[in-house]
Amino acid sequence: MDRINVKIGAAMLLVGVVSGVLLAQQQGPQPFFVGNPLGLPVNPAADGTFAPMSSNVKVYGAVYSAESCSYDPDRGLIVVPNRGVGQAVQTNNAWVSFINHDGSVHTARWIGVQTPEQRANLTPPLVLNEPFGSDIARGMLYVADRDGGTGPNDPSVAVVRRFDMKTGAPAGEVKVDRSTGFNDIEVADDGTIYATQTGTGGQNPDPMSWQVWKITPDGNASILVQGAPLRQPNGIAIDPQGNIVVVNIGDNAVLTFSPSGQLLKTENAAQAGSDGLVIMPDGTKYVSSVTLGGVSRIRPGGTAELIAQNIPSAASMCYDAGANQLVIPMNANNGLAFIRLN
Repeated sequence: MDRINVKIGAAMLLVGVVSGVLLAQQQGPQPFFVGNPLGLPVNPAADGTFAPMSSNVKVYGAVYSAESCSYDPDRGLIVVPNRGVGQAVQTNNAWVSFINHDGSVHTARWIGVQTPEQRANLTPPLVLNEPFGSDIARGMLYVADRDGGTGPNDPSVAVVRRFDMKTGAPAGEVKVDRSTGFNDIEVADDGTIYATQTGTGGQNPDPMSWQVWKITPDGNASILVQGAPLRQPNGIAIDPQGNIVVVNIGDNAVLTFSPSGQLLKTENAAQAGSDGLVIMPDGTKYVSSVTLGGVSRIRPGGTAELIAQNIPSAASMCYDAGANQLVIPMNANNGLAFIRLN
């Protein structure tokens, strides 16, 4: 009998969701809204009613092709942009999830609860195509998104999009036509954005495609560093002194540049193939290798040591200060890895 009830309940829920989607598609312009935490209804009700999911239920999942994460200290939650399907399959398919410290889901779809077809009718409209790097600063969620790339004759263009962390609403964007797409971003206290363009590798690499960009608060974009010692730059962060630190996929170099782009220091992770980078207030660096699966710790003045190994596709990690742990999106594995720090 229990199985029958579950099947009936699931069928009724599916009918309700489909009916809601059809109704929304028939309506005209809608005010911008974000999804509720786990509970019912998923979309905010007109009268504000909401019933949270039972506290004895834990839900895991909600992460799909995530490349990065950030920590929201106000909510005490991990913020994960999900890339969804690629641009060549469907545009404007991405969304943002809230995840609890233990990896369970708080809000499956906060930004992006609407279907791609519904998003154009929102006020303001929502565009979130294929977010890679992300950062929270100045009350905003910044994501390294991209437009184009829907086919061989549609070039990809880098776009940094901002979303208000209180409301989830779009809060502006900067399109950089000269870049085919940023991988990771870091935002300084004054609003300056630093971004990596990984560029090409393989048998015929183009060193001029290896770039670190600087975008001023007024939207002026320029190349800060180009070519060697960059080698397919990926993760980027700002150290306690305000310098720009970059890690390469093409080798194990950990490069510290001044805000003007001068190379100040070169360190080495324990493995090549670096993707994620976290810098602690005391200057300790954590570096994840997306190709070899290890996480290196580099204490100030010390050499790298592996603190974790064999994590599949260990991408652009973040630091969860509320639980003193590293959180590592695992790309195509559609999951998050957690490493508690001592």
